[in-house]
Amino acid sequence: MAAIITSKFRLNNAEQFVESFSESAATAYYLFIGRSSTWQTDVDVQGNTVVEGTDSTPPTPNDDVSSEFYNYDEVLGLKKVASSDVSQVIPKRTWTTGTTYDMYEHNVSASNTSASGATNLFDAAFYVINSSNNVYKCIENDGATASTSEPTSTSTSIFSTADGYRWKYMYSLSTTQVTNFVSTDFMPVSTNSTVSNAAVDGALDTVLIAAGGSSYDVSGGATSGTITAVPIRGDGSSGVASVTLSSGTVSAVTITTAGTGYTYAYIRNADLIAATNAGGNGSGANLNVIIPPKGGHGKDSVKELGGFFVMMNTDLTGSEGTSDILATNDFRTVGIVRDPTNFGTSTVSSGTTLRGAKAIKIASSPTPGTFTIDEEINQASTGAVGRVVSWDSTNKILYYCQTRFPDYGTDTNGNLTAFSGNNVITGQSSSATGTPDTGSSATVNAVVFSSGYANPEIQPDSGDIIYVEHRSPISRASDQTENIKLIIEF
Repeated sequence: MAAIITSKFRLNNAEQFVESFSESAATAYYLFIGRSSTWQTDVDVQGNTVVEGTDSTPPTPNDDVSSEFYNYDEVLGLKKVASSDVSQVIPKRTWTTGTTYDMYEHNVSASNTSASGATNLFDAAFYVINSSNNVYKCIENDGATASTSEPTSTSTSIFSTADGYRWKYMYSLSTTQVTNFVSTDFMPVSTNSTVSNAAVDGALDTVLIAAGGSSYDVSGGATSGTITAVPIRGDGSSGVASVTLSSGTVSAVTITTAGTGYTYAYIRNADLIAATNAGGNGSGANLNVIIPPKGGHGKDSVKELGGFFVMMNTDLTGSEGTSDILATNDFRTVGIVRDPTNFGTSTVSSGTTLRGAKAIKIASSPTPGTFTIDEEINQASTGAVGRVVSWDSTNKILYYCQTRFPDYGTDTNGNLTAFSGNNVITGQSSSATGTPDTGSSATVNAVVFSSGYANPEIQPDSGDIIYVEHRSPISRASDQTENIKLIIEF
């Protein structure tokens, strides 16, 4: 049985995803960063070699249960993605002189490719953004020739440029849209209400000449001239065209009355030769009437231009949430988690930022050493192992994570053992030592300690990781902002 997933299904998924950020029972989405240690080849507790790539060539993420658990283990911090941080987007196609653009056609397919060879309308280059951030749909491309005149009009009517192209103004990008959702390859898509209100459902605008035929004439026998008032047939009404002849061949067709309500349309040879000023001769012309999208051009730019991409735009500025997203280490994993819960509860998180790392309050006496980021730490009395995420020497807070590898989180028995009690912790590279302050149950630098220890603010493995990517290391700093744009294609 032959079947397809239609573009409308993709659009629906994108629209539903965007809506889920702001609906009454909104889904909570968080951007997370993770993996402060290098990508490298590790050995698991069973002695198996695990190749994780390198910092210059990060591994491709795996979509499996084990990898999802692993990603949670390495989460450093999370930031909630607001509805204002999300937009449907489309591939960015900047108008450039000398470029041949595709034109809008209602039937682009493998058997009717666009000028560029695209087998689907949304793979075709049939729209552009100009230097003023106005977006246009190409209605006619002058027989697939190069465009040399930049479209600039914001009229609600289709207009022509000096290069023979015809364009339809769709919408303009606001300053906010440009700042938040324009990247090298993508741009936001939205519908201009003025353009939408002016659209006419089923109004015709373009006829392509598949074959010009021969032996046509106008009244009086001349083989060059214009046949007027040629009716356009179909399921709409009132469509009329004029047909230009050159040496008995149809050389141009102009729609003089657009009509309304067409979902299919055609020009019959019988009507062409029977028009009032036709000569009554000729055959072989094949004229293809282009059908506009539902509602007419500009009615719904998101659907018309293929808005089945979604961009999420999030900034990380310094130490977000005081100590939730630390600025002292780098990260290599970026992802989106849906509906994570607060630690130790089933309550979906609502905080703007969440800490993913664990923390230990180190006593001031005896004076602790200086732990270094990414080094292995051990607690000999318990066998606990971890990796330093950050050392706050001012507040004496040691941030760390524990994962499945022997030098990252598992003890000699292969178990992930928690750090506990006032047992000394030692840095394996720095040789620094520190004693957990088990008498501390205060909030220090926004970290809530209980007997010297603080759990992450997110419940490990809660919610669903719906997106993850691995990158080369991205360094953070207190005076630095990372702008992260994630594009998801539905």
